[in-house]
Amino acid sequence: MKGQIVIFLSLCALSSAILSNFNGKLFHHNENPNPDEELNTLQMIRKAGYPAEAHVTLTEDGYLLTMHRIPGKPGSPAIFLQHGLLGSSADWVVSGKGKSLAYLLADRDYDVWFGNFRGNTYSRAHVSLSHKDLKFWDFSWHESGIYDLPAMITYIVKLKENFLRAYIGFSMGTTCFYVMASERPQIARLLQSTYSLAPVVFMKHVKSPLRYIAPLAYDKIIFSLLGEGELLPQNKVLKFLSKYLCTFESWEEKICANSLFVLTGFDKAQFNYTLLPVILNHAPAGTSSKTVVHYGQGIESGEFKQYDYGAKRNMEIYKSTEPPKYNISKITMPITLFCGDNDWLSSPVDVMRLSNELPRKPIIYKVPFAKFNHIDFLWATDVVELVYKKLLDMLS
Repeated sequence: MKGQIVIFLSLCALSSAILSNFNGKLFHHNENPNPDEELNTLQMIRKAGYPAEAHVTLTEDGYLLTMHRIPGKPGSPAIFLQHGLLGSSADWVVSGKGKSLAYLLADRDYDVWFGNFRGNTYSRAHVSLSHKDLKFWDFSWHESGIYDLPAMITYIVKLKENFLRAYIGFSMGTTCFYVMASERPQIARLLQSTYSLAPVVFMKHVKSPLRYIAPLAYDKIIFSLLGEGELLPQNKVLKFLSKYLCTFESWEEKICANSLFVLTGFDKAQFNYTLLPVILNHAPAGTSSKTVVHYGQGIESGEFKQYDYGAKRNMEIYKSTEPPKYNISKITMPITLFCGDNDWLSSPVDVMRLSNELPRKPIIYKVPFAKFNHIDFLWATDVVELVYKKLLDMLS
């Protein structure tokens, strides 16, 4: 246990050292910044020449979630895009026209909707709680699955008066889908199909350094390390660092890029460095520490289970000393799983286990590029050729 704590604290110290060692060169500002650096999701969409809307829906436990939309023609089929851990709706558009999945779908006359999970940049409101209250952050990806997704999906279905053509989730967007489909299958039946990009369900073979904190996920010390409540919100300090620390001309950009790859796997050949200032202006978009801890528990147990509060509290909540497993055998809809060999969070071995445990055999598409990693599903230089064309063909 002590060894694991030392490793984790060493990683924290390294990150702090990088940010604290300011010198003149760190403030070398890019003379040709990406014009999308300062824009929010709606502004980026409109700048790209598409109409854009914001819609707010209320969850059963009081959170107000903002969805974004590129509306299609009357009667056009709706596609729902759901971001991953620490992400937001911006993730689907930062690559720009002709590269971002949202724009490719809109160009094919789909009605494109973007979800935003509770706690991120666009969903920081509650009917009775302030985001400054610790209670506001008392959630993990379990609540995002049983409350957030149902609220957003039913809102769209009621507005469209029709089923959703497809749910496309990335990373945590897949985790929450499988939670929802297991616990609230009647909501899942409102979707005609789902496409899981880098699915994170079983995590026994995770290579990410997150595995080093997994043994701490059952100890209160983890919240001393991560902090209670909110984890990594998007704020002025982070935006400042992304603008002045991560410029195309400076060596510090490589440090920033590698800090992202530490968690997701490194693919130097596919990463578009020119996007880095825009990406870091929007990510991390914020979530709860409890969400990350829940992932740590999944890595440690190797199972897809509800949050573990400890034997005593589990007995009060679940009537069992162990948290229940999600019953994915209830999921019978058409599913396609997309995976990459170099994905440190969504191992092909774990994806195959997910495939084997689903009652209806899913289609599995392994990206034909050996070093394709987790965030490549969003921002790889060749993501259109390697992933999106296949996905669009399947949709049609």
